[in-house]
Amino acid sequence: MFLVVFRNRKRAGMNAAAYSADADRMEALARAQPGFVSFKSYVADDGEVIALSEWASEEAARAWGRHPDHAVIQRRGRDEYYQSYTLYTADNPRTHQFERPPE
Repeated sequence: MFLVVFRNRKRAGMNAAAYSADADRMEALARAQPGFVSFKSYVADDGEVIALSEWASEEAARAWGRHPDHAVIQRRGRDEYYQSYTLYTADNPRTHQFERPPE
C-alpha cells in the first residue's frame, strides 16, 4: 500500500464552486485509475483540509500525479485555490487495526 496525505488551506475569496467542481471531477477520475484503493477528505474546525488517498503501489500513485488532467488541476490549485499545502507520502506505512466483532 502507498499512502498520500494532502494537507491544505484554501485562499480567502477563491471560487468555491469552481473548486468543488474540479475536486469532484478529480476524485471520479482518480477512482478510475489503476491501483486506486480509497479516498477520504476531512475538514478541521479551523478550515484546514486533510485528504487521504491509498494506492496499491507507489507507481500507481505517481502515475496519478502525472495524469494530464490531474496536472492541469494541480496548476490551477497553486494559481487559484490554495493558500498553502503540504503533501506527505508513505510506502507500506506501519498499520494497526481494530474491528469490534458483531454482537
